[in-house]
Amino acid sequence: MSLVLDYYLLKFLNSIAAKIDVYRLLLLLLFQTMAERSERRVQTMSQDLKNVEFETSEDVDVTPTFDGMGLREDLIRGIYAYGFEKPSAIQQRSIRPIVRGRDVIAQAQSGTGKTATFAISVLQSLDTQMRETQALVLSPTRELAQQIQKVILALGDYMSVQCHACIGGTNVGEDIRKLDYGQHVVSGTPGRVFDMIRRRNLRTRSIKLLVLDEADEMLNKGFKEQIYDVYRYLPPATQV
Repeated sequence: MSLVLDYYLLKFLNSIAAKIDVYRLLLLLLFQTMAERSERRVQTMSQDLKNVEFETSEDVDVTPTFDGMGLREDLIRGIYAYGFEKPSAIQQRSIRPIVRGRDVIAQAQSGTGKTATFAISVLQSLDTQMRETQALVLSPTRELAQQIQKVILALGDYMSVQCHACIGGTNVGEDIRKLDYGQHVVSGTPGRVFDMIRRRNLRTRSIKLLVLDEADEMLNKGFKEQIYDVYRYLPPATQV
């Protein structure tokens, strides 16, 4: 009886061992396949990065650090406090030309720091001792205008900057009160901004910088006439 049990036990153990070997082989093949796919993915990403090109005007310098951009000290403090350590590709190429007063068209993927690019440039151009609107940022949506306001206030935290979101769907009286108090920067949608200009609550005589965020989307959404109406009230030398 003992011999019979030993025979069946040995047969059972052998079958388990065979299955374990099969499982080991399957796992080995699986890991090998995953490694090959990962290697191909890395090679593909590397190849894709080789094909990426940054197009800039010939005389545009690439500045790899915020410290090398000649920005005011209180703005630099705000940039680092916000969490930035190194400027992104678009920031390296766009901030200095804007600060120098050039008209700039900048295009980049979402999440690459476009908002901070013009926010930093706007803040650098401000005279905070003068409580007048000096920069106007137009956006296609209320949410985007409010987001820009938050970024400008955060980056300009050490500058005591005033920035108001002038958007539709909010209390007109509050807009009037804020604008009468004086705002260095106004971020808004074209319709409400033009309404405030027409009411003479948003004074444009000191505006020196106009930013059109998501300009292509604004034009596609039919804001062309409103943008033109706003632009007609700006000083002739306004930078765009």
